[in-house]
Amino acid sequence: MLRIVFICVLIMVCPLVSAQVVQEKAPPAYIKSITFQGQTAQSQLPIIQLGQQLILEFDALNGDEADFYYQIKHFDYNWEPSQLMQSEYLSGIDNQRIRDYENSFNTYQIYSHYTLRIPNAQTRGLKVSGNYMLFVYNDYDELVFSRKFMVQENMATVGVSVKRARDVRQVETMQGLDIIINSNNMRFNNPQQTVKTCIIQNNNLHTAISNVPPQYTLGSELVYKYTDKILFEGGNEYFYFENKDIRGANAAIRYIELNELYSNYLFTNAPRFNKPYTYNPDINGNFLINAINTEKPAIEADYAWIHFSLILPELPKNESVYVYGNFNNYALEDANKMVFNPANGLYEVPILLKQGFYNYKYVVKNNQTGALNESAISGSFWQTENDYKVVVYFRDLGGRYDRIVGVGEGNSTNISN
Repeated sequence: MLRIVFICVLIMVCPLVSAQVVQEKAPPAYIKSITFQGQTAQSQLPIIQLGQQLILEFDALNGDEADFYYQIKHFDYNWEPSQLMQSEYLSGIDNQRIRDYENSFNTYQIYSHYTLRIPNAQTRGLKVSGNYMLFVYNDYDELVFSRKFMVQENMATVGVSVKRARDVRQVETMQGLDIIINSNNMRFNNPQQTVKTCIIQNNNLHTAISNVPPQYTLGSELVYKYTDKILFEGGNEYFYFENKDIRGANAAIRYIELNELYSNYLFTNAPRFNKPYTYNPDINGNFLINAINTEKPAIEADYAWIHFSLILPELPKNESVYVYGNFNNYALEDANKMVFNPANGLYEVPILLKQGFYNYKYVVKNNQTGALNESAISGSFWQTENDYKVVVYFRDLGGRYDRIVGVGEGNSTNISN
C-alpha cells in the first residue's frame, strides 16, 4: 500500500521536476546468482522482441522464504522516465508477488530460488518497445534490486561490422564499428533528431556508447563510419574458472577446503598488459550455473567461497582493484574490491558464488575521479574476441516515447582493417 501511495505522489510531482537518469540498484549481500534473459539467449542484458518471454531468476540466502514483489517501468532511450502511463505499455498489472520459488536441496548453503516469467497470469505482456526496468521489492516496500531490459519491434535491419581503429596510434588496441541501418517498413524522417543508437560491448551497459547520430544518409540507409566516435578498447580474453564439481579441483582451481561452506582457491593471476596477446576461448564475461550429478542445478548447486588473488605491486591510495563480470552485473562494490596483502604481495578477495562456469576480469578504479580502467591489468589488443550489440531507437516528430526499431549484432572474430 505504501508503495502505491508513493507512486501516485511521484506521478503528481514528476511534471514539476526535471527527469533524472535511472540507475540499476545492486542487490544486497543475501541476494545472489541473478540471471536475467529472454527465452532463447543466455544473456544478462535481455533484448527481446515484443511478445517474447522474459525470465528472471535469483537466490535469497537468508533462508526465510521471504516474499518479493516486482514492478515494471518504461523509460526513454537515455533511461529517463517516459511519458507513457502504465496502461499504455503494460497489459495486465504488476506490483505482484513472485510466487514461483523452491528451496535448495542437499546443499551446505540454504537458499530459496525464485523465478519470475513475463508474461504471466497477472502481467499479460508488454505493449510497446523501448527501454524497461524491472524492480524487485521486499515485504517492507524496500527496493531490493533492479535490472534493465529492452524490447524491440524488429522494424529495421542493422548491419554491424567490426574494424580495427583507423588511427595508427590506436590500431593495436582499439576496435571500431561500422553500422548501416535500413528499413523497408518505415521512413526515418530527420534522422539526426529522431534516430538514436546505443552500442554495447559484451552486454556491459556501463561502457556502452550512446547517442551517436548518423554520419550521413545514402538513399534509405543511415550510415555510421566514424573514425573516432565508435571505438572500444579491445581488452583481453576473460579469466575463467569452473567448479561444477565442488569437491574436486576443476579448471583454474588450485585447492579446496571445507569449513561451514566450501572454499575454492583459484590459481593466482598475473597482469597481462605487458605480454603478447594469446587467444583463450571465453564467454565474454558471462556465467552459467551448473553442478555435476544434479537434476536441477537451480536448487541443487551449492555455494562456495571463491578466493581470487592477483600478483601486483601495491597501487597508490587513490586507486582500487576490483574483480568483476556479468556475475555481479559489472558493479564496483566493497564485496568485489580486492585488498592488498603485504605478507604475500597479492591482491585478494573472497566472493561467495554458486557452482558453475564463470568469466571474470580485474579492473582499476580511480577513487578520486571514479574513472574505470579496464585495460590497466589485462591490457588491450585488437585481436580480442568481443560481442557487440547495436540498439536503434526512433521517435518520430510528435512521438511520446522512444521505440526500439532494430537490433544488430557483430563479433570481432571477423574483424577487418
